[in-house]
Amino acid sequence: MTKRPEEIVLMAEAGKLLADVFGHLDKQPLIGMSTMAVNNLVDRFIVDALEARPASKGQYGYAYALNSSRNSVVCHGVPSDAELLQDGDIVNFDITLEKNGYIADSSKTYLVGAVSTEAKRLVQVTYEAMWKGIKAVRPGARLGDVGHAIERHARKNGYSVVREYCGHGIGREMHEPPQVLHWGKPQTGLMLREGMVFTIEPMLNQGRNAVETQDDGWTVVTCDGKLSAQFEHTVAVTRHGVRVLTLRPDEKMPA
Repeated sequence: MTKRPEEIVLMAEAGKLLADVFGHLDKQPLIGMSTMAVNNLVDRFIVDALEARPASKGQYGYAYALNSSRNSVVCHGVPSDAELLQDGDIVNFDITLEKNGYIADSSKTYLVGAVSTEAKRLVQVTYEAMWKGIKAVRPGARLGDVGHAIERHARKNGYSVVREYCGHGIGREMHEPPQVLHWGKPQTGLMLREGMVFTIEPMLNQGRNAVETQDDGWTVVTCDGKLSAQFEHTVAVTRHGVRVLTLRPDEKMPA
């Protein structure tokens, strides 16, 4: 379950490349682009520019380099030529990348054009909730501490936390133990140890936390049609705290 220091070095290299993918996405106009066009752009950049592999392609029979989850889509949205990003949308791009046998996983919710104040607030609070969870990571803490920090921040701001999907261990495989729930009770659950590597990826809803999967077998949406947002990083437990392996150049650990 824990990774050796040399393995974490390789995972950090994959994480740096994945951060570069989001840097490349940040430069795109998005408005008017199809989600399939975004997928193809990301696929080419990972393969051609970074000489890496889009790890989601072929995983569980999935055919694309990313998930594109727009507005009321919670997660696992499938890119499409017919789905055009419109002014005022929010859209989460969830991307995995494999380099030298190790996988990094991260996601970011983008504001497309002129987004409503309500949507901006949801996205901002979701980002903050992810960081609340990350800051709870340290040796001797428990996974319940991570989930509690996330859920407390979400509830304080009037949002619900999706419970059907969670973070996960990661390494040579995309999904490894443990499961990292985004809710919980302090001082409960698995104790964290130096060398553990896992994702923290909360999904917050404007309305109820109830979700359903559409007929394609992938796309998960809110039952009430209200907006959902998500952010994700891959983190490693260090001797004294936490290291974010997928940290983007425009980010820093909150104080």
